[in-house]
Amino acid sequence: MSTSHSKAAKEFLKNQEYAKWHDATFWSVRTKRDKMAYGLEEWEQLREKASAIKRHTLTHLDEYLDQFATNAEKNGVIVHWAKDANEFNEIVYDILSSHHVKKMVKSKSMLTEECEMNPYLEARGIEVVETDLGERIIQLKGQKPSHIVMPAIHLNHNDVGELFEEKLNSEKGNHDPTYLTYCARLSLRNEFLTADAGMTGANFGIAETGDIVVCTNEGNADMSTSCPKLHIAAIGLEKVIPNYDCLAVFQRMLCRAGTGQPTTTYTSHFRKARPTADNMHIILVDNGRSEWIGNPTHWESLKCIRCGSCMNTCPVYRRSGGYSYSYFIPGPIGINLGMLRDSKKHSGNVSACTLCNSCQSVCPVKVNLGDQIYLWRQQLDEFGTANPQKKLMCKGMTALYNHSWLYNLATGMASWANILPSFVLNNGLNPWAEGHKMMQFPKKPFHELIKELDK
Repeated sequence: MSTSHSKAAKEFLKNQEYAKWHDATFWSVRTKRDKMAYGLEEWEQLREKASAIKRHTLTHLDEYLDQFATNAEKNGVIVHWAKDANEFNEIVYDILSSHHVKKMVKSKSMLTEECEMNPYLEARGIEVVETDLGERIIQLKGQKPSHIVMPAIHLNHNDVGELFEEKLNSEKGNHDPTYLTYCARLSLRNEFLTADAGMTGANFGIAETGDIVVCTNEGNADMSTSCPKLHIAAIGLEKVIPNYDCLAVFQRMLCRAGTGQPTTTYTSHFRKARPTADNMHIILVDNGRSEWIGNPTHWESLKCIRCGSCMNTCPVYRRSGGYSYSYFIPGPIGINLGMLRDSKKHSGNVSACTLCNSCQSVCPVKVNLGDQIYLWRQQLDEFGTANPQKKLMCKGMTALYNHSWLYNLATGMASWANILPSFVLNNGLNPWAEGHKMMQFPKKPFHELIKELDK
C-alpha cells in the first residue's frame, strides 16, 4: 500500500516558521551551486562528459566490475559480492565476528542505510557508531537522514544542543555551534580509539587501479580507517568508473553541485590495507541494480552520484521536508529510486513533483529525473495506485476536450462560479482550496478575447 506524500507533508507544514526556514536553507545551497557552476566556463561541457562516462560505464558494467575486482585483489584486498541487502549484512557480520569485533565506527554511507545494516548488526551485539557529524546527531536522536548529503539539516542548533545535553552531558543551555562541534569531536575521538573496525562507503571505485575514493568534509573516513585495524568498504555496483581521468571530471562537479564548494575538504584514496592493519575488505552490492540497468525507461537513475543538488532545488522537497517521502532517499532522485525498488509501495511519492524539471537542469550527470517521474505517473493505473478522483477528472476532461461544443459551453459559463458563496467552492471537496482561494473567472473565455482582438 502506497503512502501519500501530500498527507505526510501536511504534518511538516503545520510549523510554517520552520517550513520557511527549511526552504530558505536549501535555496541558499542552490544559490551557492549556481555561483560555482557559472564560475566554470566549461560547466555544461563537464556535465555532458560526466553523463557520457556514466552512460558508457553502466552499459559496460560487467567489464568494469570484473576489472575493478581483479585489480583490487591484486592489491591484496578481499573482494566480496552481495546480491541483496540481506547477503550484504550477512557478509559484514561474518567479517566482524571472525575478527571478534565489538564496536565499529563508520563514515557516511547511504548504501548501509539502504540495507538497514546498523540495526542488523546491533541486534547481534555489535555497536555501530556513525562518525559523520550529521549522521551521529540523527543516530543519537534515533532518526533517519532527511537529506543524502546533509542528513541532520532539519535540526537547528537548539535541537542539537538539547540532544547533546541528554546524550553527551554537554553544558546545559550552551547551544553555540562551535561548542557543540567540540563536544562531538571529544566524544568521537574516544570512539575512534576504542573501535575494533572501521567502515566507509565509496563515492567512486576506480576500475583501472582497484582503488576506492571517499569524499568528506570532516576527515572522519580517514579516522575510521587509520585507527582500527580492519577496514570494510561498501560500494554499490554503479559507483565503479573506468579510470582516474574520469574521476577528475566527477571530482570537479560533485561538491560544486552538492554544497557549493570547489571541492570536499578531504578526498581519500584507499588501495590496500595499511602495513599495520589486519586487512581490507570491499563488498560490491547489487541489491536490485543489475535489474534496474535492464529497465529501458528508468535505468539512467543509476547515473546519480549522490550530490543532492536535485533536492536543494526542488520546490516540493524544500517545502515539505525529507520525512514526507516514503523512501529513505527523498527528493526527485528518491522518487525514482523508490519506484524502482517497489513501485506499489512508493507510488505515493510521484505526486511530489511540479514537473518543473529544475532537478534535471542542475543534475551534474544529466539524469532525466523529471521526465522519469512523468513516465512513472503514466503507470500508476497499471500498479493499481492511481487516484480514483484524478482518474474521474481525466475522463471528464477528455470528454470536454473532445467535444468543442461542450468546451465552449463550459468556458462560456465559467464566470457564473464567481457569484457562488465561498463555502461552495472553498471546501474539503476541492483540493485546490487547501492553501488557495478559487480564482475569479473572466467574463469571456480566452479564445473569445483573441477573436475580438483580431477584428
